[in-house]
Order: sequence, then C-alpha cells, then structure tokens
Amino acid sequence: MKSINEWLNEYGESHQNHTNKIVHFICVPLIFFSIVGLLYSVKITHLFGFEITLAHIILVILAIYYFLLSLPIAVGMVIYAAFCLMFCYLIEYNVGHLLAISALIFIVAWIAQFYGHDIEGKKPSFLKDIQFLLIGPAWIMSFLLRKMNISI
Repeated sequence: MKSINEWLNEYGESHQNHTNKIVHFICVPLIFFSIVGLLYSVKITHLFGFEITLAHIILVILAIYYFLLSLPIAVGMVIYAAFCLMFCYLIEYNVGHLLAISALIFIVAWIAQFYGHDIEGKKPSFLKDIQFLLIGPAWIMSFLLRKMNISI
C-alpha cells in the first residue's frame, strides 16, 4: 500500500495549475457532499431510534481507509463527513428533494472538474487509478491541515 505522501504527491502532479486547484478546492468537497447526499437517500434500517442509511455504512468504511493512510487526515475527513450527514439531514427534513439536489451538485461539480483539467492540460488522476477518487478529498484535507500547521 502506498503511503499518504506518495498518494498526495502523485495526485498533485495533475493539479498544478492555479485555476484547476481553485476548481478542485471548491468542487471536490461538493462532490463528496453530493455523494453523501445520494447515499443518504438510500435508507437501510433504524437502530436505537436512528435512521441508518447507505451513507452511514459507506462513510464508516471510508473512515477506516483514511485511518490506514493518516490519522490527521482521517480525523478531518470524519469531521467533514459528519458535517455532510448533518447537512443532508437538514436538507431532507427542511427543504426536501435531497436526491435531486445532490444529483445536480454532483453533475455541475464534475463538469467544473473536467473544465479544470482541460485548463490544466492533464487527465484526471482517477483515470489512472480509481483510488484517486478517494485521494482527492484527502488532498484537500492535507492542504487545510498544513495551513493549520498539522503534519499529516
């Protein structure tokens, strides 16, 4: 298994252009949220009075993956995932249409991502290795952690 630094360095190779970086800093968190929203729309069961969705299950698995790579990134991703779950709950029960809102965000953010890569002149990393779809959010989180002087 590659180290987190190896993953991040390789991911960063196709994310050098300033505009592409800005697009990614906006769209990667939006895509992550939209996927949580799509998965949140799939209800599994109730446990101890709480509704369990496919998002809860997938996010536990994802947290394990991130914990295997880096404790600080995992903690940051768990906090962001919790925020996403809370926001999904608020949208679903106060606004409605979580599935449609999530799908729209997903489509628009991916169009922007491909636009950013067109500007960059490099293909998205996930075309080389699908795991880069999980590294993108970690790459954003690593940047935020470094800004707070937290080593990954």
